[in-house]
Amino acid sequence: MRYPIAIEPGNDRTSFGVVVPDLPGCFSAGDTLDEALQNAEEAIAAWVDATLDAGGKIPTASTVDSIRERRAYKGWIFGIVNIDPSVMDDAAERVNITLPRRVLSRLDAGARAVGETRSGFIARLTLVGTSASTPVPKSASRATRPDAGSNAKRGGGARRGVRGDT
Repeated sequence: MRYPIAIEPGNDRTSFGVVVPDLPGCFSAGDTLDEALQNAEEAIAAWVDATLDAGGKIPTASTVDSIRERRAYKGWIFGIVNIDPSVMDDAAERVNITLPRRVLSRLDAGARAVGETRSGFIARLTLVGTSASTPVPKSASRATRPDAGSNAKRGGGARRGVRGDT
């Protein structure tokens, strides 16, 4: 899938800011344009993952022209970020795993205790476990969105984020 992005130009003192207008609260930044674009890909993937985990719907992508026509993005540059469709695929897939019997017994007991199937229990543990142990990307101190002021000061390294106000 291809999502249009709006890029607030950076310079030697400010980072490049990237907004994904179709995904509310999804933004990114980077000290270089290449870094900002890479961070935008990661921010979109994180936004999609969080939205699907919360049971939300993924908006369809707008055209670049429709984004470019918005007054809020006057003076910005525009691009497209390609997102691997598998990131948005919530279809169930059958898998075969091998576990020691004692681990499987513990797994089944845990699933029964909370009234879940083995698969549901594994899925929930994975989602809860990865959200707790996966490092959260550092987000810019000021979101680089038209309604949030100018872009962030340079020098803080890579920044990307998903705002929780969707």
